[in-house]
Amino acid sequence: MLPRQTRTMTKLRELALRNSSTNSIVGNQLKHRHGFHTIRQTCTEFPRKLKKTERKPWVTNINELKRIGRAERKERQIVRERILQPPQNGLLVKELIPLAHQVNADRIQLFTCVSKVAQSIAIYSCSVCGEVHISHRPHKIRTCNVMGSAASKEHCWRRGAVEHVLPLVESFHLYDRLGRAVSHNERLQVDRIPAILELCVQAGIDLPEYPTRRRVFPAYSISGRVIDFEKRFPKEDAPGKDIYACGFWQKRNNISDEDKSVDMQPCDLQGTAVRGMEAWERMRSGASRLMETYAVQTCGYCSEVQVGPKGHRVRNCQAYKHQMRDGQHAWQEATIDDVVPPVYVWHVRDTQSEKPLVNGLKKYYGMLPAVVELFAQAGASVPNDYVVMMREDVAVPEWDEEKLVV
Repeated sequence: MLPRQTRTMTKLRELALRNSSTNSIVGNQLKHRHGFHTIRQTCTEFPRKLKKTERKPWVTNINELKRIGRAERKERQIVRERILQPPQNGLLVKELIPLAHQVNADRIQLFTCVSKVAQSIAIYSCSVCGEVHISHRPHKIRTCNVMGSAASKEHCWRRGAVEHVLPLVESFHLYDRLGRAVSHNERLQVDRIPAILELCVQAGIDLPEYPTRRRVFPAYSISGRVIDFEKRFPKEDAPGKDIYACGFWQKRNNISDEDKSVDMQPCDLQGTAVRGMEAWERMRSGASRLMETYAVQTCGYCSEVQVGPKGHRVRNCQAYKHQMRDGQHAWQEATIDDVVPPVYVWHVRDTQSEKPLVNGLKKYYGMLPAVVELFAQAGASVPNDYVVMMREDVAVPEWDEEKLVV
């Protein structure tokens, strides 16, 4: 009796293992056939929107920052002179000066190309949540989930402009990057310029309207304090020289020779889009290289950016738990997305289609930065870094076929 039961249990076990292996193979084949594996990979590449109570991820590990802080406090206890390297000693890194000029030129060309392409391709912006869509027909995806939005979460579209595609991130202009931080009482006395331009100025660009201090002799560090043996205001620094007396309410319309050369080119939509896409890639890569040497700070909870070795002391943060910080910002190391923020929009595959993007099929749509989407619809090729986010390998079913998708 016992051997017969043993043989029966063995046969049942072999049959169950055979069926489970067959089901797993068929299941894997079906998953790859319907593109489940591709969808799962592309979902991880999508940018995750942070909650209001969530802090930005640290560029350097928090334990490493604590270790560096302990080492610096221990170093300050020893009274000795420490030689600093550029740009910590106030001198410029000569190898990065041509790169700073190139980044500034790419910034000017990018703004010009976006302005030209925006005249032919429609840009829409939600008046409630600020979401951006680039197409001749606004989408019907219900993602307007902020205070004051409708119960249906539908967007209230209006025509957008260049500032919705390229949002302006400003920073206080520092005359001396090694000087003290801007205080709260000086917030209206110090100019604010684009952060990418301030990064280029600190890296070696000289602009007459934004003077900055260029040291000849390096500064030294003694017990953690930066000691400067150079005169505070040298004779060659004229306080009022080449500075135009115009207030914040006036805007000067000065176009450089480089802007004129770009403007005088013939209006070729696809060629303009290709040049703009190349300028976008060069500007971001060049700015990333500059940020590896020249420090840039950002608030961990809001979009405030300060170019320099330390953040300012202006108490204008209104983000999460700003009462506990007395309105001051929670400074941390910035990334290129903080200086040049990419506004992600839904990718439109067929620009000639009259059907807008619908809410029921949003899991099949891809996303792209607004600048890349604008140039892609104008005929420029999308860089390889954004191919995964486009979801071009995922087939979008029709509205009546969506319920049949496994």
